[in-house]
Amino acid sequence: MSARLLWVDDEIDLLKPHCIFLEKRGYHVTTVSNGRDAIDLCRTAVFDLMLLDENMPGLSGLETLNAIKEIQPTLPVVMVTKNEAEDLMDQAIGAKIADYLLKPVNPMQILLTLKKNIHSRIIVQEQTETNYRQEFAQLSRQIDEAKDAAAWKELYKRLVRWELQLEESADAPMNDMLRLQKEEADAAFAKWVKRDYESWLHAPEDPECPLLSPDVMRRVVFPRLGKGRRVVFLVLDNFRYDQWRVLSQELAEEFDIEEDLYYAILPTSTQYARNAIFSGLMPLQIKEQYPDLWVEEDEDEGKNLNEEALIAKQMQRHRRKETVSYHKLNDSAAVEKLLNNFSALKHHDLNVLVINFIDILSHARTESKMVRELASNEAAYRAITLSWFRNTAMRELFRKLAEDDAQIIMTTDHGSIRVDTPCKVVGDRNVNTNLRYKLGKNLSYPPKEVFEVKTPKRFLLPAPNLSTTYIFATGARFFAYPNNYNYYVQYYRDTFQHGGISMEEMIVPIVCLRSKQNLD
Repeated sequence: MSARLLWVDDEIDLLKPHCIFLEKRGYHVTTVSNGRDAIDLCRTAVFDLMLLDENMPGLSGLETLNAIKEIQPTLPVVMVTKNEAEDLMDQAIGAKIADYLLKPVNPMQILLTLKKNIHSRIIVQEQTETNYRQEFAQLSRQIDEAKDAAAWKELYKRLVRWELQLEESADAPMNDMLRLQKEEADAAFAKWVKRDYESWLHAPEDPECPLLSPDVMRRVVFPRLGKGRRVVFLVLDNFRYDQWRVLSQELAEEFDIEEDLYYAILPTSTQYARNAIFSGLMPLQIKEQYPDLWVEEDEDEGKNLNEEALIAKQMQRHRRKETVSYHKLNDSAAVEKLLNNFSALKHHDLNVLVINFIDILSHARTESKMVRELASNEAAYRAITLSWFRNTAMRELFRKLAEDDAQIIMTTDHGSIRVDTPCKVVGDRNVNTNLRYKLGKNLSYPPKEVFEVKTPKRFLLPAPNLSTTYIFATGARFFAYPNNYNYYVQYYRDTFQHGGISMEEMIVPIVCLRSKQNLD
């Protein structure tokens, strides 16, 4: 490793052995004995890091630092001083120094700060890639051995952790290895879901059955209401676990976080999964018990216009007496309106907030070439989600929640997967438009590439016709019609879709947040 260093110290001659030590390790060290010379040098030369003595005749270290930052604002500066005064440390940190070392320093201290402030990204990448290579075989075994819901949750967490760690890696083959391993995992996951999914629906109290969409309010939200605390229940539409991991870093300073995952029902789409959350019922049960609140696929009416009524029905069935408010937030203006009347939330025991930005982003990425370029891959998709959170009224909403004494439960109805493999399907004009699941009475498709449900009632799904069949795409497949096939495939390939079977769509975050300001 090498870099260009500028060392500023009025006793620089005494530091000659340190300079020789660094030069033997490939560093080019330029030395000056005062702040004026350092400033002049920075006007004509570029350095990778500066070591700066704080106590020098003439310009002090802090005065020199401020002047250098005017010339080279991104230059990392390490303050080296004998002064242990806390106010000096605060001033230096406030001036955005890279590090702070107390004299006398030894050569290894200097080397460590150079590695940390110049080479850390390369070192971290290399170590991350090495660690992933070592764990590759272990992850493959875990894929082969995953046989229950808990095992798949843990495997998915590990794969997401590696995806986040490797996202800045310059090693394309390494990222390809992880992508292929995720595809292998999704293929095995789909086989497991095909085998076990039906049994979950008919034995929800079985310990082997995972937490499903209809259980979320009964098993997560209601127990917290039962402790006499107000609850804010946030449902972020189409919110994946990897996006949550990025957002969690923004919230960790303000909240204690209790993180878990649950399984979204099929189809993993808003109409089915979110209505299941709010009703506490599977789709067929909603249609049978509350036919006026269920909207069929072929009806023009919005499919999620009855959420508030479904919440009320679930509260009644469970004899809950708490007061409820419901808010659908489709844009920043709606969030700002809620913030302006934030105190009204305190008048209700349960406040349900539905936030649709991420789902809107997913659809915009499909329809807009510019948005697709901005969110060109998984990492960019996460980055846009984080930017939305940081730079919109959502951030202020969470600041307000951190000042409140309510418990916060944050989850989603389903996730999404980036699709790349077309699967031909033929159906009549009444077949729904979703790319990851289809239902109809005259469907033609390759059976080995889908999960087919020919008896919807067994899967607690409504059947508009006696011969209705559901099919679900697995892995990264998406359904395409033979008509205008090439255009259709080109338009939808590499878009984020939901409705089918994948870890990304079905294994989704459910998180409990408690403000650190109000911990008991």
